[in-house]
Amino acid sequence: MTPCFETLSLTVDAHVATVTLNRPDKANSMNAIMWQELQACFEWLDESDAVRAVVLAGEGRHFCAGLDLGMFEGLHGASGDPARRGEAFRRNVLRMQDNLTALERCRKPVLAAIHSTCIGGGIDLVCCADMRYAAEDAWFAVREVDIGMVADVGTLQRLPKLIPDGIARELAYTGRSMDAKEAKAVGFVNQVFENRDVMLQEVTDLARSIAAKSPLVVRGSKEMLLYTRDHSVAEGLNYIATWNAGMMSLRDLEEGISAQAEKRSASYED
Repeated sequence: MTPCFETLSLTVDAHVATVTLNRPDKANSMNAIMWQELQACFEWLDESDAVRAVVLAGEGRHFCAGLDLGMFEGLHGASGDPARRGEAFRRNVLRMQDNLTALERCRKPVLAAIHSTCIGGGIDLVCCADMRYAAEDAWFAVREVDIGMVADVGTLQRLPKLIPDGIARELAYTGRSMDAKEAKAVGFVNQVFENRDVMLQEVTDLARSIAAKSPLVVRGSKEMLLYTRDHSVAEGLNYIATWNAGMMSLRDLEEGISAQAEKRSASYED
């Protein structure tokens, strides 16, 4: 059974899940419940055999306006001791980092479809996706610098692995906006679409094409790409040799080769 959430909507159709940030009256700002529900949702998606790819979108006029500022009130805990307040803050930030890392840990590819506003925590969120796509009205900003804090939930760790280092530094130091055209030019998004509706259709179609491949191969490819991002070429080569030694499916290999030869769509076990 598909779970229900307070701040997210979730549907599954033809092996593709669509997760929609669903606080449109708050510009999909990320309150405490949303942080927790994002992790719960993507952990469920990771486990669900019915899901092979995920589209992440935002409901309403904005994709995500970042952290709900009301969350700052509880991050330091209740102690009057500065050290204990610091420890409480650190533990809360680590928990929030883990909430979003659930997107990376999810074995299924996550395709973010972004329109209008994507700032602050929204950048943290989409940096965890496998691919990003934008509507023409989308814009991005690392806005933490404007409220007097260092971004601490993943942007500064992931963004420099996605775009040129100098551009990542410029965005982090200035808080300036990057529009969809620039985002594509620097490689942050794969493609820009005319509007949200066209984008969602095209991205969903792409997710369906991924869902038609061997799920085991797609999951293995995601594992390898994430591992290689954080390790040397030699370590990555050793890992893929070990992975395929144990997890290459002869059944999937035979089905893929037969489908190619017979000019038909392959059919794979979940």
